[in-house]
Amino acid sequence: MSERVPLVDYLVLDDPPHLVAKQCTQCGARYFDRRNACASCFAEEFDSVPIDNDGVLRSFTIVAHAGPGIEVPFVAGVVDCGGTSVRGNVINVEPDAEHVSLGMPVRLATYSLGVDDNGTEAIGFGYEPVDGEPTEPGRA
Repeated sequence: MSERVPLVDYLVLDDPPHLVAKQCTQCGARYFDRRNACASCFAEEFDSVPIDNDGVLRSFTIVAHAGPGIEVPFVAGVVDCGGTSVRGNVINVEPDAEHVSLGMPVRLATYSLGVDDNGTEAIGFGYEPVDGEPTEPGRA
């Protein structure tokens, strides 16, 4: 069996896969990158907290031009996951305004980025649409 590794260290490949943020123990600010101190209050203590897998698309752009080897168009978005903003691509949907809209309910999804010569598979994440009524921007 080949090994699976997440593309980013805040993607946990449990069942189900989920994201984990660092939350400031003083003010509650959340971060996905490594921090020595909180950008909001300068505290230095953090806890790891799971992020909701379900969210609402709050902002997006349809990317038409990208670097060599990157297929376009694709949808880059910001998803509100229970109060935590997550940047990620919207996947498994046609990349046009007819199929993607603000307030669209989405759910975390993982996908293979490829397998190396040793059989190690890299796993990425994005958000895919789920059935349901759009939520008005600013309302969860």
